Amino acid sequence: MNCDQRFEKQIGFVLEIDKLKRVLRQTWLLDSSRRENDAEHSWHLAVMALVLSEYASEKSVDLPKVLKMLLIHDVVEIDAGDTFAYDELGATDKEEREALAAERLFGMLPSDQAADFRDLWEEFEARRSCEARFANALDRLQPILHNYKTQGKAWKKHGISAEQVIARNQTMAGGAPRLWAFAQRIIESAVKEGVLEDDAT
Repeated sequence: MNCDQRFEKQIGFVLEIDKLKRVLRQTWLLDSSRRENDAEHSWHLAVMALVLSEYASEKSVDLPKVLKMLLIHDVVEIDAGDTFAYDELGATDKEEREALAAERLFGMLPSDQAADFRDLWEEFEARRSCEARFANALDRLQPILHNYKTQGKAWKKHGISAEQVIARNQTMAGGAPRLWAFAQRIIESAVKEGVLEDDAT
């Protein structure tokens, strides 16, 4: 591949990922005016990583690697769509849909970058490094914050309980124990304030 061909592939990928801006998530903006899109979500997580990196479970966490993961982790949703975190039916074929999407989308890049991006995405999904576990912790904390601050807008719409939120998000402890402790306090407050249902009541 010559330099011009490499450049054309890179520009093609850059143009393609603009589609991430139109993939809507279930999470609402804090002013409740609309749902956020995947591009906004990825940007928000990247800034959270910059601000909160000192709370990663391992102090030697490679922050540039975390940022790369967070900026590409949802690119596959251009093809696969956003699967709501608590959608059990949608989760049945999520892995297959996203793997096909990763093959096409990352495959648009030159082979070295395609392999790097695919490896980072798979590492994030499997949470197989301290960077991936920290990135995943941030990915789970952000919707909790948004749901709490919007009076449980998405939680209530989908009938989500505190037990479901805990079960879904307790893996945060492996990547950022302090952030998980904080998330648990938010969940407790949400239940007390009637923002989140408690199955035990």
